[in-house]
Amino acid sequence: MSQDSLRQRAADLLQHAGIRIGGDAPTDIRVHDEQLYARVFAHGSLGLGEAYMDGWWDVDDLPGFMTKLLSSHLDEHLKTLDTLIAHLKARYINLQRGEHAFEIGKAHYDLGNDLFHAMLGRRLVYSCGYWAQADNLDDAQAAKLDLVCRKLQLKPGQRVLDIGCGWGEALKYAAEKYGIEGVGITVSERQAEYARELCQGLPIEIRLQDYHEVDEPFDAVYSIGMFEHVGGKNYRAYFETVRRCLKQDGLSLLHCIGSNGTPAQPDPWIEKYIFPNSMIPAASQVTAALEGLFVVEDWHNFGPDYDRTLTAWRANFDAAWPELSKSYDERFRRMWHYYLGASAAVFRSRRDQLWQLTLSPHGVPGGYRVPR
Repeated sequence: MSQDSLRQRAADLLQHAGIRIGGDAPTDIRVHDEQLYARVFAHGSLGLGEAYMDGWWDVDDLPGFMTKLLSSHLDEHLKTLDTLIAHLKARYINLQRGEHAFEIGKAHYDLGNDLFHAMLGRRLVYSCGYWAQADNLDDAQAAKLDLVCRKLQLKPGQRVLDIGCGWGEALKYAAEKYGIEGVGITVSERQAEYARELCQGLPIEIRLQDYHEVDEPFDAVYSIGMFEHVGGKNYRAYFETVRRCLKQDGLSLLHCIGSNGTPAQPDPWIEKYIFPNSMIPAASQVTAALEGLFVVEDWHNFGPDYDRTLTAWRANFDAAWPELSKSYDERFRRMWHYYLGASAAVFRSRRDQLWQLTLSPHGVPGGYRVPR
């Protein structure tokens, strides 16, 4: 197919999404290299993302552009070999066990605390904020941490397990505000080092450890933004670990991104450049993995709050770029922009959700009163 034919095919598809090539709307695309069309039709989302990183195209409103693409389901016209390979790897290979479990830490979370300090705000909390009554990122993250503590009904002296504790901010908050003691586990060396320093002087232990290895009693167990790295083949094992470690009268909370439909296929670009071995769970996978282990006391969805969180992260990243550019190059800047912009679009289009599930082993006697 000639380059002109490919361009026309692309223009026809984009028209269905209300996007023009070379138009003057903020969501219209400007093409700098005509090879873009062949690259995208050959490699789908991977080709689109890599072409953006290479400077082959631009758009003034990247999240808006991607929202239009996703809302009109144009991505379904671009099923390629790259998509198939990512799907088959996720389906047939357990990429989240053993040594694979630590790959995400090295590839993403060990990039540099300078980057995450600049992007995430006052607290290093790399998950969706709770914007119900907040008008800025720092307040939204504090509200999310408090919401988790309230849902778990934390009390002074309780022992708490944080699976995938990140930089330790959630445990620090719970220890200072609710008087708990805790254990945090992570697969990132840099996160573990930072969390130990952050929580110094508090009754908190930070371990570089796979969650499968934990076998000791806790009054409450939670994970915030970690379940996306567990993988479908390990969901049952994850909940079995939580059940094994949770006291009979304890509560557990799962905070994670979730997919609307059938088990989702990993996006090839995200898989290659941002989150290797990651997988967004479908509700059917979560409920099957929970069967016989827990009562679902509450299932809370505030997915649109992730759009606001990602938008705030991107603004922070841009503001810090003059300093960050000393450590990261222009291709990294475009990669990170694409990651944050496309991710915001996923939630703005309601393709993905943000779930908080509150779980109990046998059901809370008399019923569970849901905090919001």
